[in-house]
Amino acid sequence: MSEENLNQNSENVNSEIDNEAMNELFAQRLAKVKELRDNGIDPFGERFDDVEMVEACRAKYNPEAPEDVEQSAIVAGRLTAMRLMGKSIFADLKDSSGRIQLYVGKNTLGDEKFDFFKKLDIGDIVGVHGNLFTTRTGELSVKVKDVKLLSKSLRALPEKFHGLTNVEQRYRQRYLDLIMNDDSRRIFKQRIAIIREIRKFMEERGFLEVETPMLQPLAGGASANPFKTYYEALNAPMYMRIAPELYLKRLLVGGFEKVYELNRNFRNEGMSRRHNPEFTMMEIYQAYGDCQSMMELIEDMITTVALKVIGTLKIDHGNGKVINLEKPWRRATYNELIEEQAGADWFTLDKSAKVARATELGLNVAIEMSDLEIDNEVYEKLCEPKNIQPTFVMKLPAELLPLAKACKDDPTKVDVFELGINGQEIAPAYTELNDPIEQRKRFMEQFEATREEGDTVADKVDEDFLVALEHGMPPAGGMGVGIDRLIILLTGAESIRDVLLFPQMKIKK
Repeated sequence: MSEENLNQNSENVNSEIDNEAMNELFAQRLAKVKELRDNGIDPFGERFDDVEMVEACRAKYNPEAPEDVEQSAIVAGRLTAMRLMGKSIFADLKDSSGRIQLYVGKNTLGDEKFDFFKKLDIGDIVGVHGNLFTTRTGELSVKVKDVKLLSKSLRALPEKFHGLTNVEQRYRQRYLDLIMNDDSRRIFKQRIAIIREIRKFMEERGFLEVETPMLQPLAGGASANPFKTYYEALNAPMYMRIAPELYLKRLLVGGFEKVYELNRNFRNEGMSRRHNPEFTMMEIYQAYGDCQSMMELIEDMITTVALKVIGTLKIDHGNGKVINLEKPWRRATYNELIEEQAGADWFTLDKSAKVARATELGLNVAIEMSDLEIDNEVYEKLCEPKNIQPTFVMKLPAELLPLAKACKDDPTKVDVFELGINGQEIAPAYTELNDPIEQRKRFMEQFEATREEGDTVADKVDEDFLVALEHGMPPAGGMGVGIDRLIILLTGAESIRDVLLFPQMKIKK
């Protein structure tokens, strides 16, 4: 038998042993449920009033108070550890704000309730009344005066010292991950705080938060493969939105000068460390602004939120990599970055010379590719990953971005930036195209370039948006912010799955 097969066989045997043990524990806890019910106790509890968070108990405790002054506490949460020491039990109780030690003394609680507490299991959810005090070792604890079982746990938690180490299990059973892993819980609490601070930042600057359709008759506003469905009441195909852009611009036409939407987008594409088919974006539009307005906005927003939530502008991503968000951030053009990686003479080379050099640089390019495709291969493979510190990449080729306004000094480029941090794009922004004639022309060029058999203009071009534009849209700056990627950046997480509570996983059969 090969070593690989031997290891696989060992894993299968261990899995069978684990399953057998788990089934035995499950049966034991089911028996406890019956015993509780036979004794008139509801194993799944009832209302438990006036609960205080562990964090609040820690904040209110006065270590200087006289010993005869009771500092009461009412806490509820999950038992994560129990240590029996004769007539005393020390236990750990955890809620969403943290952990606190319980001291259960037979003399305080009485024989009946002490014996009841002894029969509780790790994972049970309990509520306790008691008094706060500090043990001889200096640990804040609750001296338990009364206890109620609020929910019996039928399944055992992962083993304490090894925790939940199976990465796939962490994502599939996020509830266990949140119970066992303090770092995971920290990241999600920071995510909540980051989004709250983003909303506060935008409101303080006069932006209105709006909602636009997630179910759309045309997949527009970005270039991506959509999820398609069918609306039976209208007898029509529909798409989950890939971007809210064209609806938000309609609001600019309607007179809402500063709008944003924190939205869920859906793209029927691959999954990776940086991609999930369902993700959170924020799109922002500011009338009478431009690309420069968006640059100032995003620089201020990220630094403000980082200081308020993380407490620093220097974010540690491990292995000696520290992202420094201190302003000002680097500004560089698309062409300048390509020349840094592929040579200062890159844009003077003919196609065959470009192919030869790109191949030397380890890129997979071919003579059949256009110059733009070869240039962009260099940018995406060699330039973007090196934008570790914040970098505004400006003046991209017009062919890449049909919704942006051309640069006045070079109509082959568009007035945009892509903000790259930690090797990935965080926020693209445009000086928005508001010329309906030019917009219609670009939409038609895009339609012809991507047209497939059976396609019609009505199926692919958003005529209603063009009509809206013909009523007059003010000059504007617009930006999309990848919220999931921003949270990866600020929290130091490794993968998009670490910042999504329930990431998409392969379906088990």
